[in-house]
Amino acid sequence: MQKKLVVFLTLLLVVSVFSVAGAQEVKNPNTFTYVTIGDQSTLDPHFAYDTGSSELIYQVYETLIDYEGSSVQDFVPLLSTEVPSFENGLISEDGTDYTFVIREGVEFSNGNPLTAEDVKYSFLRGMIMDRSGGPIWMLYEPLFGAGYAGLADVTADVVGVEDPKKLTDEQAAEVLAVLEEKITVDGNKVTFHLAAPYPPFLNIVAKGASWGSILDKEWSIEQGAWDGTATDIVASHDPVKEEDPLFDKMLGTGPFILTEWVNGDHVVFRRNDNYWGELANFKTAIIRNVDEWSTRKLMLLRGDADMIYAPTQYRSQVEGEEGVVVTTGIPVLQNMNMVFNWEITTEGNNYIGSGKLDGKGIPSNFFADEDVRKAFSYSFNYQAFLEQVRMGEAIQLRGPIVDPLLGYNENSDVYSLDLEKAEEHFRKAFGGELWEKGFTMDLVYNSGNDPRKTAADMLKSYIERINPKFNINVRGVQWSTYLDASVRGTLPASFGGWLADFPDPHNFVQPFLDSAGYYAGRRGDAYKKWAEEVGINDLISEGISTTDTARRKEIYTQLQQMSIDHAIDLWIDQPTGSNTRRTWVEGWYPNAMRPGVDFYSMDKVAQ
Repeated sequence: MQKKLVVFLTLLLVVSVFSVAGAQEVKNPNTFTYVTIGDQSTLDPHFAYDTGSSELIYQVYETLIDYEGSSVQDFVPLLSTEVPSFENGLISEDGTDYTFVIREGVEFSNGNPLTAEDVKYSFLRGMIMDRSGGPIWMLYEPLFGAGYAGLADVTADVVGVEDPKKLTDEQAAEVLAVLEEKITVDGNKVTFHLAAPYPPFLNIVAKGASWGSILDKEWSIEQGAWDGTATDIVASHDPVKEEDPLFDKMLGTGPFILTEWVNGDHVVFRRNDNYWGELANFKTAIIRNVDEWSTRKLMLLRGDADMIYAPTQYRSQVEGEEGVVVTTGIPVLQNMNMVFNWEITTEGNNYIGSGKLDGKGIPSNFFADEDVRKAFSYSFNYQAFLEQVRMGEAIQLRGPIVDPLLGYNENSDVYSLDLEKAEEHFRKAFGGELWEKGFTMDLVYNSGNDPRKTAADMLKSYIERINPKFNINVRGVQWSTYLDASVRGTLPASFGGWLADFPDPHNFVQPFLDSAGYYAGRRGDAYKKWAEEVGINDLISEGISTTDTARRKEIYTQLQQMSIDHAIDLWIDQPTGSNTRRTWVEGWYPNAMRPGVDFYSMDKVAQ
């Protein structure tokens, strides 16, 4: 694992260190406590598609390969003994077969040995479970080709059934046979058979990608997960989150074992003393969820927290304090936007008032009107947000693609605060009816996320001054509530963001713009139909299918511009990262692909 060798990488960043003179006593040396905000959605690595959940999964489960230090392009073996390459023959000459040699002598924390069959089962189970709006599209696309985003695409192609829940046992057997052809086992070797060369494939199965986690087949089946047969496909596909057998339990090969998950309050891990690699330095690792900044700050200063989440606007309150180190300028492939829901779910929805265009609410198609979206986009003070909230440590987004990925153009068009243009578009919306009647809606953020709250307050302030008939209520809710509501489509608009699954522009245009993408689901069927009609889907498919870099650049530049021209979402910013911790913490290093803290890499050493 060479976990000690990455410490030097932090020297490449801007670091401010403030410590007491002489030796500093380490508080609770065998326990590491990280205090952050929000809660988690699930513990199932095939269901999780948020950083809160993935951060927990990262501690317990392992993948075939890992990133080397802070690099997002260089890999080291993990559960595989080698990183596949053309040079070692583990990638075929045509770039479509990737073979992983599975490490021997590795055990899951229950003592079961890791086998190649566990690896095959893990990926097949993910592809069969394939929950709506989940991450498994990243397996289907390379294995079956552009345009395949889930099990439904395969069932439609193989047996003509668009809903996997309606498969007969005979049809399910045909589908399973096709899936099994894509992942084969030969002794201790597992080979993935891709539909075409797919350059980011290694990133998709690397550490940090929860969907690449390796499960214990025997244990998973005992819990009620897919039993490995065709007849169980229908029951295992797209489960309700809380009814998912692995929703609240984990068992992996990693350096830590989950002992307690009190969602919204705390998570406790204990060291896996039978871990196949070097043992972790801490016997216990804890994540505490504390939304209040003042409490997190006090815990850090007292030494009750070893590391905390410190928003940029509050960070100066701990910089300069004894025993605290702050690292800034961390490269992050991440963005923040506000997703407009083009087809709001109205049933049981208490975020849209009356649900009508009558001044007391908003209709389902409120944001399907391009003038409404443009009016909102002109009602946000981007520069103030960058300067006052991000403290200058961010850049304005120019669409979903972030700097420095292919297709990003620092001179492309962007929106700016312009209330005259905002009023112009509000007057045009709904043929003038919106301006005359007004509207009322809730703008929701996840509690403790102060940047999102500030963004919501900013929109409320500017929009309400344009027309006294415009009313926006800003509400904070728990992360799990927020995530569930956005997935169900009840939020009129939801603040979102994307931490790259893999460092390629495709990983930003597919989830944000493709009709089968993650955020397309939050915009409803109206957006999906529109994206197909204007050619967005075709452009995305061509972009990932071609190896011509010049053509890829043209495609991603065009998609980036379309996202602005049509105000598909409100594109806010690309922040840089920071880390705030006690000076006794050693071994921390950044990696843009890691979903959160890595307890295994760190130690606590007296200064």
